[in-house]
Amino acid sequence: MQRVILHIDMDYFYAAVEEREKPELRGKAVVVCMLSGRSELSGSVSTCNYVAREFGIRAGMPCSRAKKLNPEAVFLPARKEFYTSVSDRIMEILRSYADPGINGDSFEQISVDEAFLEISERTGGDFNLAFELGGQIKKEIKEKENLTCSIGIGPNKLIAKMASSAKKPDGITLVSPQDVEAFLWPLKVSKLWGIGDVTARKLQEMGIFTVKDLAERDVIELISTFGKSRGTWLKQAAAGIDDSPLKERDGSEQIGRIATLPEDTLDKELISSLLEKLAEDVIEKLDSRELSFRIVTVTVINSNFKMFTRSRTLSHPVSSKNILLQVSGEILEEFLSENRGEFRRVGIRVGGLQTKKGQKSLFDY
Repeated sequence: MQRVILHIDMDYFYAAVEEREKPELRGKAVVVCMLSGRSELSGSVSTCNYVAREFGIRAGMPCSRAKKLNPEAVFLPARKEFYTSVSDRIMEILRSYADPGINGDSFEQISVDEAFLEISERTGGDFNLAFELGGQIKKEIKEKENLTCSIGIGPNKLIAKMASSAKKPDGITLVSPQDVEAFLWPLKVSKLWGIGDVTARKLQEMGIFTVKDLAERDVIELISTFGKSRGTWLKQAAAGIDDSPLKERDGSEQIGRIATLPEDTLDKELISSLLEKLAEDVIEKLDSRELSFRIVTVTVINSNFKMFTRSRTLSHPVSSKNILLQVSGEILEEFLSENRGEFRRVGIRVGGLQTKKGQKSLFDY
């Protein structure tokens, strides 16, 4: 059966989430920064929206320089815990489209805003059906999270990853096996996924400027310059060959839910009621995949949009809703006693996920 891989890349994710939360930002240049705290804009740009990019602002740039490029831009501190909670929900949507797989080999989250899916079985190797599924994924993410993504579809991870960048933002690009060379070969060699600046410069020194140039270069010359492993990979990648499997990262996955309270409040009963509903959603997801957890994290966002997060690590993996509520309730009590202002949003997340085999029962605690 023909392999079919999707790469989903959320569009300017951090900035898009901020625009969603604060609609008044739409149409403005929005820059999300990882701040060092030394001064107001001491740090680097984490991401920015497309309006900001029109002014030359880019990820990794010092925030002070970005300010000079566009003094009118809106600069916001990164809220990584909040973005992670949004990401958790999106990843659950994506996971539901992946093939059943074995040991997580049909889904691979590679960052907070990117993931690979294998849908070979679901599509029977049909790329037209894969395109339709890609459209469904985009629609569901838009309806449930009010965010857009770009999708690449290809016969392997390499092609799918590169295809997702072809029509950003909010695009979908299909590269079938017979179209791989036409898609890859005109590109600059620096655009080949996996080639960094150092390798790109070395290739250019060898007179290799496009992916086609690389594909036509003798593999022996590449091996003599870059070594056997790297040289062989370069030759194969230029031909669009990539047999690497999808693999979920052990221990890095989390499942969480976050929601807005009916009103800004410190009413423990109202907050606990929402936390219980969120916990039920989390447990339902865990049960559907026969997973247990060891880490419980509670997040609160107050009326001034300040975020506070606190975690507990259990001695053993569990899957009990009662334990999840007990631990999250204890964390909530701590937040309520610390006078952090009225709560606007609350969230709950579990990590340290494992299969249920060998977990302890409720009576072991």
